[in-house]
Amino acid sequence: MTQSDTERSNSDSPVEEIRSWLEENWDPDLTVEAWWELLGLSGWASPGLPTNAYGKGLARNDAVAVQGEISSFGALGAPGGLGLLLAAPTIAAHGSQEQIDHFIRDIVTGKKAWCQLFSEPGAGSDLAGLTCRAIEDGDEWVVNGQKVWTTFGHQAELGMLIARTAPELPKHQGISWFGIDMLQPGIDVRPLREMTGHALFNEVFLTDARVATSALIGDRNQGWAVANTTLMNERAGLGTGGGSGGAGAASPGSIAGHLPMRAGDFVRAPSKSKSSTKTRPTPGALGGMAKLLADLATGAGINGDPVIRQGLVKLYTLGELGRFNGLRVKAAKLAGFDVPGMANLSKLAMSDNMRLTRDLSLQIVGAQGMLHAYEDEDRQAIIDATGNPFLSAVTGTALWAQGPPIYGGTDQVQRNIIGERVLGLPKEANNDKTAAFADLPKNA
Repeated sequence: MTQSDTERSNSDSPVEEIRSWLEENWDPDLTVEAWWELLGLSGWASPGLPTNAYGKGLARNDAVAVQGEISSFGALGAPGGLGLLLAAPTIAAHGSQEQIDHFIRDIVTGKKAWCQLFSEPGAGSDLAGLTCRAIEDGDEWVVNGQKVWTTFGHQAELGMLIARTAPELPKHQGISWFGIDMLQPGIDVRPLREMTGHALFNEVFLTDARVATSALIGDRNQGWAVANTTLMNERAGLGTGGGSGGAGAASPGSIAGHLPMRAGDFVRAPSKSKSSTKTRPTPGALGGMAKLLADLATGAGINGDPVIRQGLVKLYTLGELGRFNGLRVKAAKLAGFDVPGMANLSKLAMSDNMRLTRDLSLQIVGAQGMLHAYEDEDRQAIIDATGNPFLSAVTGTALWAQGPPIYGGTDQVQRNIIGERVLGLPKEANNDKTAAFADLPKNA
């Protein structure tokens, strides 16, 4: 590191830079659309993206710190959702500059929302077994098939689609990655109601849907490599220390209806004036769910219970391990190498974190944990009956905790990847790499 680099890191860190920028630019009276335009085109909406892709080229740990600073400042964070988390880094890595300007600009400014069209009823954990077909027709492709577990598909204008474009090639070849228009007549999105009472996921039916060849990201028939970039970003973002929770409360895209609304209405903390004094967080302070559960335990009068205390410390420790792993990856990249399998390890750690959160929160609330508001209008009745305004968050999280070990690649898939690609253990015997996909046996 040169002296100038050292001086910049000490006196002009990304956190200091974003704080100064926010003091000059944050205005809670702007519309969400106007604020995200400023944030996105400045590079601060997704500072981990390369500079040619509306980012600042920051390491993940620094990008997470920037997200936290925007939140603690009291400004509306970047547009959330899968566009910023998955589509933007994938297109930045594999797309042309023309595709970057066409797609990523609308992502960082929140104008377009994205969903992920990967999993299928017969190809979940075995994603490369997908059968959704795309057949070339002039300068377009005609798509037929079904996708499932499509998060926020009902609010998305665009979808990350992987489809089989050459079934005569082996299983992991002949797949292509497209950015497809979700609002066309050939796409039918049907919500899937979960046991939480919500319908975050959807099943999607594609019938003679069309996507332009100009929306093909990466090389034709080489979409498996592009999809793996998407998956690695998903696992890293969802994993402990990933910082995926730093996005703003408003939803991107025109369907959610938040763009014309006042930006200040979506932030909890008051905005900071240039003359205000900012309170910095205390190092080592409990944060996130650990802080919420610690407060719940205190309110219930059981914060002295040794089992509860042990669980809280373990939950906090898991979060800190994720943060330190982020620093570890940052240091490795500065030294010119990477930490193999870290995204998969982080995803596994997130699953452990969610299971611990579920078990510990239900221990704290006791019998009240059997009550859950499956409809929004029922929430107040439960608050009136229990006097606990946070109960719905606890029970909702407990019911949701079964999902993270499955979506984004199951825990079993993560362990297989670590075993085979990181540790070099032998794979199961098969001919997937050599036989044409059309000749392989299919799931019933």
